[in-house]
Amino acid sequence: MEKKVVSLEDRIPKLQQQRKQKTNRRLISFLSVFFLLILLVIYFQSPLSKVASISVKGNKTVESEKIIELSGITTSSEFWSINSEQVVTSVKSLLQIKDVQVEKKLPNHIVLLVEEHDSIAYIERDGSYLPILENGDVLKDKQVSAPADAPVLIDWENDKAIEVMIDELKKLSPGILNSISEIHHTPKKTDPWLIHLYMNDGYEVLASVRTFSEKMATYPDIISQLDENSRGIIHLEVGSYFESYEPLNAEEEENEGENETEG
Repeated sequence: MEKKVVSLEDRIPKLQQQRKQKTNRRLISFLSVFFLLILLVIYFQSPLSKVASISVKGNKTVESEKIIELSGITTSSEFWSINSEQVVTSVKSLLQIKDVQVEKKLPNHIVLLVEEHDSIAYIERDGSYLPILENGDVLKDKQVSAPADAPVLIDWENDKAIEVMIDELKKLSPGILNSISEIHHTPKKTDPWLIHLYMNDGYEVLASVRTFSEKMATYPDIISQLDENSRGIIHLEVGSYFESYEPLNAEEEENEGENETEG
């Protein structure tokens, strides 16, 4: 077989073309990087590199202005220089704040996504009511005149007892928790954990803190078996039974009648 011989003259145009293409590719890469650097310089010198707006989402009780102030972010802050971890730490210094996320939206908008601790109860102090958060913290600088969204703890002085009570309340279903109006601490020698509840439906409950959540889980079943017009005290200390107001009222009326006869 004959070997095909390529002359040097035939190869030179192809080599020149390959070199030209390679040079063009290098030039294009260089120009792309150059213009990209120019655009970055222009961007960081323009207002677009600054934060244009800051918004807060998810807050219920804490004002947005307070959260933004604690975040340290202003409209003069560099958009890409914001330290998210530092912002989270600063905002979570508020007792009400459970979690924070910093969301950067192009071109220059900041969104602070906030999750707050719920108020699980209030504690009465000198005629005012202080919110108790689900983590047990008491908001001493925030007083409420007439709380209606959570039970009120009255005559509670022992911090440990309050802590245990809050843990028990967190175990209740929302329906049962919302049905409680007041929880009075009424300790006795036989049971230092005794409590007296006043319910929103008109019943009273006597229970012990240590078994509270377990016993209160049966509350809906107990009242469903009672006459809708009956009112009284539901005992949940050891066993479970209902003590109606009616015998007490009848006895009082009888005593009043005897006093009138004697008179």
